[in-house]
Amino acid sequence: MRHFLLLFCFFTPFWVNAQAPEENYLVDPASEEHSGVPKGEVLKFVFDQSKIFPGTWREYWVYVPAQYKPDTPACVYVNQDGIQWKAPTVFDNLIHEKEMPVTIGVFVMHGRVKAADPNTANDRFNRSFEYDGLGDAYARFILEEILPEVEKQKTSDGRQIHLSKNGNDRAIGGSSSGAVCAFTAAWERPDAFSRVFSAIGTYVGLRGADRYPTLLRKFEPKPIRIYMQDGANDLNIYAGDWWMANQTMLRALTFAGYEVKHQWGEGGHNGKQGTSLFPEAMRYLWKGWPEPVKKGQSQNAFLVALLIPGEGWTEAAEAFPMKGKPTPSSANSLKTLKAVGAALSPDQTLVYTIDSTSHWVYSSQVQPNRKLAYRQRFGWLHVTDAENRAGASGIVCDRDGRIYVATNSGVQILDQTGRVNAILPTPNGATGKLTFGGGDSDVLYVKINGKTYGRKLKTRGINPGEAPHKPDAPKL
Repeated sequence: MRHFLLLFCFFTPFWVNAQAPEENYLVDPASEEHSGVPKGEVLKFVFDQSKIFPGTWREYWVYVPAQYKPDTPACVYVNQDGIQWKAPTVFDNLIHEKEMPVTIGVFVMHGRVKAADPNTANDRFNRSFEYDGLGDAYARFILEEILPEVEKQKTSDGRQIHLSKNGNDRAIGGSSSGAVCAFTAAWERPDAFSRVFSAIGTYVGLRGADRYPTLLRKFEPKPIRIYMQDGANDLNIYAGDWWMANQTMLRALTFAGYEVKHQWGEGGHNGKQGTSLFPEAMRYLWKGWPEPVKKGQSQNAFLVALLIPGEGWTEAAEAFPMKGKPTPSSANSLKTLKAVGAALSPDQTLVYTIDSTSHWVYSSQVQPNRKLAYRQRFGWLHVTDAENRAGASGIVCDRDGRIYVATNSGVQILDQTGRVNAILPTPNGATGKLTFGGGDSDVLYVKINGKTYGRKLKTRGINPGEAPHKPDAPKL
C-alpha cells in the first residue's frame, strides 16, 4: 500500500513570520494524481547505527518508481526533513512523462539522540548540527551510511534496490536548514551530487553558511546545477536576513559561473512556494540528462588569468625536491626558514612563511645585510569547518607576485597584499608540498597522500638562482 506523508521542517515558534501575506500559488499538474500514471511505492525504515553521528536515531523513507528495474541502477534524489513537496506524486508524473529519469527518492529525517527517560529529559536534536554546519560530515553520512542501507532493502514485490554511484545521476534538496545542508553536500562532494534544490535556504550565520557567497567567488567552479526559491517575507532574526542572504548567494553563484535558476516570491519561511515550484525545479535540475552538468566560467579575475580551459590536475612524476640554489642575496635569509616553509617574492625583497597551526601567512623584509626584519601577520587564509587552522604545508610565489599556499582547503592564492583571491580544489584531499616546475616553470605541482599532481597554469614560477624580477605594483 502506498503511503502519503508530508513532513515539514522543524521550526521553532519564534521563527514564524506573522507579517507574511496570504500565499496562493498555482498548482503544477505534476503535483496532482492522474489516472493512468503508474504509482511508485514508499517504504519506511529506521536507522540508528550511525558512526558519523553516533547515538542518533532517525526515520527515512524510500520512494521506488513503478518503472524501476533492478538490472539498471536508478538515479537518486535525497531530501532532508523527510518527504516534502508532494514528491512521490511529482516523481510519478515526471517519470511517466519522461521529464526526469527513473529516480529513487531517499527522504531522510535529521537525527536525534533519545533521552534515557523522556519523562524527565528531552532528546538531543541533531538537526542544526547536521544541517547548518559546513564540512563533509553529512555528505559522508549519506554516501557511506544511508545509501548503502537503502541498497540492502527490497520493494514489496521483491525488487532489490540498486542506486547509481555516478554524481551526475544524483540530486539532493531540502528546505531551510535542509537546503543549506543539500548545498553543502554537493559543494563538498560534487563528484557525488551534481544537482541541488534549495528552498528558503539558511545561508546565514547559524553555523557558518554565511561564508558561502565569499567561498563561491574564490573557488574554481564545481560541476553543480542549482534551483533556488525564497520569499521577501522570509526570516530576519539574530542569525541574519534569509531573503537578502539568498539573493547574495544567487549573485555569488552567477558571478562564479554556476548554472542556477531562481524563483523569488513574497512568502515567508514555509514550504508553500517550494511545493508549488518543486515540479519545475525537478524539470530544470534533470534537463538534458544524461548529459553531465559542466563546470562554469567564473568572472574571478585571478582564475581567468591563471586557468587554462580544459586543463586540470593530473597525476605526475615526482617533482620534489626541485633542483637549484637560491640567489646569494636570499641564501642566508632562507637558510633558517626551510623547516617551517618559506617563499621569496620575485623581487627578492620579501620572505613569506607559513604557520600550520593558524590561518596566517607571515611576511618579513630582507635587509641589506640579508637578515629579516618587520615580520608581521600578513596573509589571511580560509579555514575549513572541521579545523581551527588552515593547515598550511607549502608555499611558493610566481613571477607576478602571487602567493600560493597549500592548505586543507586546497591551494589558496593570495595577491601581493595578502588577500586570498582564488582557491583551487585539489584531488584526494589536502595538499602537502607545493612547487612550480616543468620546462617553462608553468606547472604547479602538489603532493597529496604520497602522490604528485601537476596542473599547467597561465603563469610561471620563480626558478632557483633566477635574478630578481619586479612585478607590477599590487592593486590596493
